[in-house]
Amino acid sequence: MKAISTKKAPGAIGPYSQAIEAGDFVYTSGQLGLDPATGAFPEGGVKEQARQSLLNVKAILEEAGTSMTNVVKTTVFMADMGDFTEMNSVYAEFFTEPYPARSAVAVKTLPKNALVEIEVVAKK
Repeated sequence: MKAISTKKAPGAIGPYSQAIEAGDFVYTSGQLGLDPATGAFPEGGVKEQARQSLLNVKAILEEAGTSMTNVVKTTVFMADMGDFTEMNSVYAEFFTEPYPARSAVAVKTLPKNALVEIEVVAKK
């Protein structure tokens, strides 16, 4: 196993890695929509946070030598399932067919009161 880390995505806020490379796969930790330069959420709502979350995922995958094209599974955590349509519209900007498998769930709260958190599994 190999830990993946990049300054182009927010640093871990606990005892975990941004991602782990294991065999032919990269597993990212959940990424909040935090701007890595400021440590703050972008202005706006779930669309802006989802976009930044996916940009963070993209940066981590690129550091690992892979890309969004190789994502096979995603998990999307949302503070409010009522935000699904808005999140989904941004999500569609980052993935093309064949789309990765996906789970989307609403949770009671997310770290830093985020509106969305996204994690992925990608093939190297």
